[in-house]
Order: sequence, then C-alpha cells, then structure tokens
Amino acid sequence: MQYNFLSATILLLLITDPLGNIPIFINALRGVATERRRVVILREVAIAFGILLIFMLAGDRFLRAMNLTDVSLRIGGGIVLFLIALRMIFPHPDGPMGGDTRGGEPLIVPLAIPALAGPSALATVMLLTSQAPGKMFEWIGALTVTMVVCAVVLILAEKIQQWLGERAVTAFERLMGLVLVAISVEMILTGIRAFVHQL
Repeated sequence: MQYNFLSATILLLLITDPLGNIPIFINALRGVATERRRVVILREVAIAFGILLIFMLAGDRFLRAMNLTDVSLRIGGGIVLFLIALRMIFPHPDGPMGGDTRGGEPLIVPLAIPALAGPSALATVMLLTSQAPGKMFEWIGALTVTMVVCAVVLILAEKIQQWLGERAVTAFERLMGLVLVAISVEMILTGIRAFVHQL
C-alpha cells in the first residue's frame, strides 16, 4: 500500500488515537491542578512529536545499523498494531497501552510514551520513510497535523467526554480499533508478499 499525505495523516491519527486516549489522559491528570493540565498536555504532545520525528528522520539509519529490513519492520509493526487494535476493540481496564499506578504529574510515561508515541506509531513513521524517503516533507507534515489534532482533542478532553458521553467515546474507539485491525493485517500481508518475492 502506497501512502500519501492524507492517507499517512489518517493512519497516524488512527494509531495515536486521540479520542481513545481521552480516558487515559483524564485519569493520568486527575491529580494535576486544573490550570496546569493544559501545560502538561502540550508538553507531553511535544515530547511525543519529538520522539516520532527522531524516529522518522533517523529510522532508516537505525534499520541499517540493526541489519533490519523494511519487510521485518512492516511485519513486526503490523503485529504490534494488531495487538493494540485488539485492546481497543476489547477494552482492558488499563486502556490499550496499559496503566500507570504512580501518582503526581506524569512526565513522558504514560502519556507521551506509549499513549501517543507507542510501538506502533514508532514503527509506522519508520515504515513511511523507509517506503518513500523522497516524501519526507509529506511525512513530517502528516506527523505535525496529527500532533496538532492530538493536542487540541486532549486539551478539550473533559469537554469532549461530557459532550459525547463515555459510551460514544468508547464506541468510537472500538470503531477505530476495527479499522486499525484491517490496516495491521494489510501491513503484515504486504510484508509477507515482499518476503516471498525475495525468496
């Protein structure tokens, strides 16, 4: 499957799952002062953006250094994405990424990593650049738009949950999980086809 700016943005939005992350962020920020929450959200989104950007820019060199091919990345990323998508469809009490029982203000874990910049997001940005390194500006643009949408949604998390209701947010997360299952299966099948052609 060949991606462009729009399809890459949609894919990254599905993977970062800002609506599905609303309950995770609300729970993680419960002990943080109301006036401080926006700063924490923007900081965590910026950290996630920085990490994903590093993997996007240096991912190809990282793959070569580890003697990994884009086929293994595609299959491995598809498997991780499939497992996370299953947790979105069949909810776990701790959310799709697991829980964090520590109190206080969260820093990096669990909001930046793995809620936003999880294994599937890292694998996806590396996969985009390994498939089409000439489209780097498109991928950076898609990642930027994704992070801006995540920041807006998560800043408005409590209001969105009130407007839509918890059931609607859960239903939307399951729908996104279903789409992600299809995308992950496609990634795995594409990787398997590429591997068979190499034999």
